[in-house]
Amino acid sequence: MSKLTRRTILRAGAGATFLGLAPLTGLMGTAHAAPGTAIRWGVVGTGGIANSMAGMIKLAGNAELAAVSSRRMETARQYAARHNVAATFDSWADMAASDLVDAIYVATPTSVKEEICMDAIGKGKHVLCEKPLASAASARRIIAACRENGLAFMDGTHFVHHPRTLDIKARKLNPWSVASAFQFNLKDRGNIRFNTELEPMGAIGDAGWYNMRAAVEYLPPDVQLAEASAYLRRDRQTGAAIGGSGVLQFSNGATSTWNCGFDSGAVVMDLRITSLEAVIHIDNFLSQNPDGSADFVLSGGGWGPSAKKETLSIPSANPGAALMFEDFGSAIHDASLREQWMRASERTQAWLDAAWASALANEG
Repeated sequence: MSKLTRRTILRAGAGATFLGLAPLTGLMGTAHAAPGTAIRWGVVGTGGIANSMAGMIKLAGNAELAAVSSRRMETARQYAARHNVAATFDSWADMAASDLVDAIYVATPTSVKEEICMDAIGKGKHVLCEKPLASAASARRIIAACRENGLAFMDGTHFVHHPRTLDIKARKLNPWSVASAFQFNLKDRGNIRFNTELEPMGAIGDAGWYNMRAAVEYLPPDVQLAEASAYLRRDRQTGAAIGGSGVLQFSNGATSTWNCGFDSGAVVMDLRITSLEAVIHIDNFLSQNPDGSADFVLSGGGWGPSAKKETLSIPSANPGAALMFEDFGSAIHDASLREQWMRASERTQAWLDAAWASALANEG
């Protein structure tokens, strides 16, 4: 498939006809790689995620990795040499002011994200910012500035761009429960996730963001958060939040239970969506298979012989992270595509804030 062709969802296999749901072959995605001039990206930061996303920008059909900035020019030049980037800066403000980039990818600690985003927006640059934001109020300020200036904004959540997510949402189930877990083992206390000044919410901000986003994506778009109840675990040495659990209750009676943490003996990326019509289970909801496809299990029926279960594999030419940059490029070219991403960011951060506030209150 050409990089610049429209992205479609092609469902593999016979599908969920046993549940009375129509086949989803030929569904269009929320966006596609827009034709025309590639978006020239400037990357702020040279850490692990910035290095990972360099390859994703190059995979995207409408993107070009044009510049990088770091606090130290030496680090910027090392990144540029590693990823074949033409322009280097030791100031993100100078890079945002240059005519070498159209969009800024912010891959910095949470504590400085708003300052960088607002500066870039003021200089007419579109912004894709890594999650989480500092707060719901911060997210609203950044997104309002983008709206006022006719610019695109998106957060750095990958799984929502994969065709698997679009396939599941297109089934229009009516979930009354979204249960998710994202846990892994992080022992390095030198990692910024353990720095309470740079990453105040710790694991709840870093990993719990995905729990919140799963609820945002799979519950009805007009549902409102009614109540959040949460608890956290702290690292005794650093004081960082290294894990959390909780439940969100919504205006339509649905709930979302969630767990996240840096202290798990194994990686867990589990998601279960329960509705009257069917149950969907994904054991790796944040990633995909080596060939780019992603799976989920669709279950229905009753006990014993009446139970039905089918594993579906949704193909994709690119991983979700590369599709994120494609979808962002499409939103730059087509302003009608922007609001869905902005609203999702606002809701995710607001629900995260509510969970964090409850966890802090329950510490006392």
